[in-house]
Amino acid sequence: MATESMGLRESKKQETRQLISDHATRLFMEQGFEQTTIAEIATAARVAKKTVTNYFPRKEDLALDHHEAFTATLARAVAGRAEGESALAALRREFTAAVETCDPVAGFAGPEFARMIADSPTLSARLRELHDLREEALAEALAAVAPAQAPAIAPRATAALLGAAHRLLFQRIQELTLAGEPNTRIAAVVAPEATYVFDLLEAGLPTGKS
Repeated sequence: MATESMGLRESKKQETRQLISDHATRLFMEQGFEQTTIAEIATAARVAKKTVTNYFPRKEDLALDHHEAFTATLARAVAGRAEGESALAALRREFTAAVETCDPVAGFAGPEFARMIADSPTLSARLRELHDLREEALAEALAAVAPAQAPAIAPRATAALLGAAHRLLFQRIQELTLAGEPNTRIAAVVAPEATYVFDLLEAGLPTGKS
């Protein structure tokens, strides 16, 4: 019974968190991020203002509520790759799958959401920060499997190149989204561009485990 009760409480917390985030995102898209207050979000979600800040200490994370999944994507792909598969190959495979499914975490979030980010200096800065955090997490994952003879800077150098490629492709998806292209067209454009980018990296990066 205790386990079931804890499960119900956790489920309720997740529902409340998602409710707050959904209302916040709607208001941000309608009014602008900077123009929307925490009090307005609390009123829309029918919760106390303190409840909003308890779930989301940073206002930016009300809009970018999948930030933890975003920052972990590259490191997770490297950590979970098949035996003998290079980090580059794993990330290429994961990105190809994300394009095929128009994954929002890869940038397929729709024109209203993309415009909300582009119009907000605060959200744009937070997104750049999340890209940096994703690169740092990737560097840690690469360091964990780096050969003993590899230079100390190798994991960070590799992560910087792979992170820059993913940042570029994310921005490309956003650019096409803001231009009014539908997801199917964006995927058709980005898929061969991603192949080109990853081919460039393959020419210069090790093909082994790291």
